[in-house]
Amino acid sequence: MPSPMGWAAFAALSFYLILFALGTLRLAANGQRIWLFTTATGRDRGAAFGFRAAFALGLLGPLVWVALPVLHKADPLWSESGLPLTGWTGALLAWAGALLAWAGALLALLAQSGMGASWRVGVRQGEAGALVTSGLFSLSRNPTFLGQAMLLAGVAAALPCLPTLIAAVLMVWSANTQIRSEETILLATHGEAYARYMARVPRWIGRAGTEG
Repeated sequence: MPSPMGWAAFAALSFYLILFALGTLRLAANGQRIWLFTTATGRDRGAAFGFRAAFALGLLGPLVWVALPVLHKADPLWSESGLPLTGWTGALLAWAGALLAWAGALLALLAQSGMGASWRVGVRQGEAGALVTSGLFSLSRNPTFLGQAMLLAGVAAALPCLPTLIAAVLMVWSANTQIRSEETILLATHGEAYARYMARVPRWIGRAGTEG
């Protein structure tokens, strides 16, 4: 069975998904077009699928693994297989993963709240919303994606199994894919204002101008 820290990371993911859904529904109820995944094409369609698959794997994968021993016994990352780190090293990894998951969940929720009416799920030309550059967005151009990546990485560390590992990898790939599309659209929409913002604030975190 997963450790207490594994369940703590799982709780962080569940907490995030519930509040994400409630916040998105609240804005949609005000007549705002939020869900753009259904209009995605090309690589953005792949990113839209990747986001949904990542959170589905992170949430449902451990539950299925617990319910079906035949699956988790075949998983070399599952704690009952004997291969993961054990003792103090494993405990520290589980604690670090749970803390990272909760930190990521809170960061992503705060970033979503900070976007206000500019919040979108997906990307589409002509529906970029107002440019947000204050608060968390003065430190990272994509704090929501950063928080989501931290969340799923924390779940993978605290609750190691193939579904949670795949979920974390899918999240990073999908975010990188959508970010590049968003940058193209935001440059076309906001022009020089967004170009200056790109030069001043990093894509993820760190120093501006270091990303490819």
